[in-house]
Amino acid sequence: MDATLDLRTEIREFLRSRRARIAPEMAGLPTYGGRRRVEGLRREEVALLAGVSVEYYVRIERGSLAGTSEGVLDALATALQLDNAERDHLLHLARQSGAPARRQHREPPVTVRPALQEVLDAMTGAPAWIRNGRHDVLAMNELGRALYSPMLADPRRPANTVRFVYLHPREAEKFFVDYDQATRNAAAVSRMELGRNPHDAELVALIGELSTRSELFRQRWASQDVRLHGHGSKRVNHPAVGRLDLNFESMDIPTDPGLQLNVYTAAGGPTADKLVLLASWSNAHGVPDPSTASTAV
Repeated sequence: MDATLDLRTEIREFLRSRRARIAPEMAGLPTYGGRRRVEGLRREEVALLAGVSVEYYVRIERGSLAGTSEGVLDALATALQLDNAERDHLLHLARQSGAPARRQHREPPVTVRPALQEVLDAMTGAPAWIRNGRHDVLAMNELGRALYSPMLADPRRPANTVRFVYLHPREAEKFFVDYDQATRNAAAVSRMELGRNPHDAELVALIGELSTRSELFRQRWASQDVRLHGHGSKRVNHPAVGRLDLNFESMDIPTDPGLQLNVYTAAGGPTADKLVLLASWSNAHGVPDPSTASTAV
């Protein structure tokens, strides 16, 4: 892949994929029988639903979002029945299309301040880590290192959750209870980040590496799906303590733009007991720090 994202191609493929999934009846449009030559909505139908001319929508779908007003973007999002993540992705692509090149480039942080590590270390009852937009794991507390010890077995640093999912499928499939969903989420959050920061050369290189080495990633990437990574549940099979059913919260760190804090908790029951066991296991075995181990590839 090139060192930057081809925005016009990204816009074109994203809009086409969203248009293709909507049957006319889903949009309240009449159908007159017979076989349609295109899957989903036609361009003129999207234009009708969005209240813009066909020529204007065709120009947009060819990758020209620069100068498109928020009102038109909102109308397109409604016409294409975009969810919140997809709406955000469309807005990111539009902003990047119209942003001066000198303002587009923003490298995600690759280190954390010592004070943030101290915050992590003070959280003794819940696994926690700090990552950047590429999903590089930059710092963890002891319980976080124990939880994700299968990922940290790879000496390559920084540890990266997306790389683990796709390039270590045997280990990842054992670890994640729903490995299929994990692969879909990993590709979707990566595309979301690429739309937000398309000139991150390392992110583009990571996607290129995954595209070259993983057929499954190529399939997931082709879906054009995007996803917000805010909160949810995580079910894993830990090699030392067994299954853990966890809740997670992913929070932006306002003082350090580009970094997010991920915290995993258990409401109680067996998983809460197993987290205590996991802490004991960590004390006995130790797990390498994701930011200090070998950088070998």
